[in-house]
Amino acid sequence: MYFPLKRGLLRKKEADIKAVDGVNFRIKKGETLGLVGESGSGKTTTGKCILRLHKPTEGKITFNGKEIASLRERDMKPLRPGMSMIFQDPYSSLDPRQKAGAIVGEPLIIHRLVRNRKEYRDRVEELFRLVNLDPRMIDRVPHEFSGGQRQRVGIARALAGEPSLLICDEPVSALDVSIQAQVINLLKDLREKMKGLSYLFIAHDLSVVRHISHRIAVMYLGRIVEVLDQDTLYDNPLHPYTRALLSAVPVPDPFIEEKRERIALKGEIPSVLNSPSGCSFHPRCPLAKRECRQKPPDMRLVGKDHEVACHLV
Repeated sequence: MYFPLKRGLLRKKEADIKAVDGVNFRIKKGETLGLVGESGSGKTTTGKCILRLHKPTEGKITFNGKEIASLRERDMKPLRPGMSMIFQDPYSSLDPRQKAGAIVGEPLIIHRLVRNRKEYRDRVEELFRLVNLDPRMIDRVPHEFSGGQRQRVGIARALAGEPSLLICDEPVSALDVSIQAQVINLLKDLREKMKGLSYLFIAHDLSVVRHISHRIAVMYLGRIVEVLDQDTLYDNPLHPYTRALLSAVPVPDPFIEEKRERIALKGEIPSVLNSPSGCSFHPRCPLAKRECRQKPPDMRLVGKDHEVACHLV
């Protein structure tokens, strides 16, 4: 996904912002794929491309066997109920003037999923109970809910069309730690109840991602550098960037914390306007060689469900 950079009075295009470049992965039915990386690495843009909130510059997106990257919006509309998104900020993603019931029920009306007012009301109440909210709260407006309750309203809205794919865009990062655990456990319970429901779980907190994900994709500067399962993430990460991310996760045991390796990356994530040649991580990598500066690494299978893009592995 490239965004044009336009400047000047005539808004002339000067360059492309390569937000996502060469990303390739699959999500199986009933699976949760965690997508992690620093802010600005392209995680949210990837999720929005999958939902066709952004039309990709190039590439293919296959949803339930159908290629959707080049579909017109009118052809996308029948597929919309099958995919949905939980947004990061429960305070700005809900219309402050709408009642909670209307927020949750709006997809039912847009996609004509109910036949009459009674069926509409019954379905909205069912969705409230599904996310552990009291149906009597239907007539409240968002400012009458706590942050965790607002996010539950957002989850109920996302489930209204009975989707098979949910894009979770850092759904707990704006919540208190105690509430985060409740929302994560709710998402796990929903995955068990709704057979075949898949998640793309976008986050930067590796401990949260490990708790809910079957596999994890690590993203850096618009590219995926490693894909591995939740156990391998902690037992045998291979990419230097993945190792650096893990070393920054605090460990509650002071004895382990004192002895474990700490990897401090130099510098900051480069600008997507001026991406480094070769491996995009080489300016910050403590192990970088000449080859890393000259040639971008290919993604290679190094074990069962374990892929890595690194010349040194």
